[in-house]
Amino acid sequence: MLKEVTATRYITPLREGGSLPGLVEADDFGTYVIKFTGAGQGRKTLVAEVVCGELARRLGFRMPRLVTIELDSVLGLGEPEQQVQDLLRSSGGANLGMDFLSGALGYDPLAFPVSPEEAGRIVWFDALINNVDRSWRNPNLLVHRGELWLIDHGATMIWHHNWPSAEASAARPYDARDHTLARFAPDVAAAAADLAPRVTEDLLAEVTAEIPDAWLADEPGFDTPDDLRRAYARPLLARAAVIAGRITGLGSGTGSGFEEGK
Repeated sequence: MLKEVTATRYITPLREGGSLPGLVEADDFGTYVIKFTGAGQGRKTLVAEVVCGELARRLGFRMPRLVTIELDSVLGLGEPEQQVQDLLRSSGGANLGMDFLSGALGYDPLAFPVSPEEAGRIVWFDALINNVDRSWRNPNLLVHRGELWLIDHGATMIWHHNWPSAEASAARPYDARDHTLARFAPDVAAAAADLAPRVTEDLLAEVTAEIPDAWLADEPGFDTPDDLRRAYARPLLARAAVIAGRITGLGSGTGSGFEEGK
């Protein structure tokens, strides 16, 4: 399970995200970006963050460490903004925290070119998890000490919003035309050869075990949290084997080994 910490001070809201994440200090003296269970997208967004973030870490991507943050809603009583007060009051209990990377900058493809190898790995991973939120409009990448870090995976695995159609939804192609790294000739074929065999049933069981039971409770159609964990793993396992051939929008000459539209 993820490390558990307790928030001791709410510092400030972060207005880059639509869900109004915040910056908090915790009892381990760490500083974290906190994402709230009471935000509009709800706990499924936090589940997606855990599954995709922990899978990324195990596949060798740079990801800020994730923790669960126990939040006492009284921390919001002194906040001047009503929206922040309401969010804190509705998010008592376990929330998601991410290590705050001090000094990190938002990724700008014009200022930070990426090799075809690294671009290919990130595009392949985003295709695996069906990440619709790594576009040139909103890269969700940070540059920290000269290296790329992946963040913000809440808008992924859209099939978990409608489980009866999950299998069909997970089989769909991935359109990479607006991906922020598409301009760097992503070598998707090399990425798939390296990464796809590593996405195994055992690895996915390890990843989904990190999800707190409380975020999986009472999901219609599932008797236990472990049933739901297996439901998260199945589409990813199936998708890893085939998704490289279903990435569209990169065009020819990208180093992907696949022509646009295939």
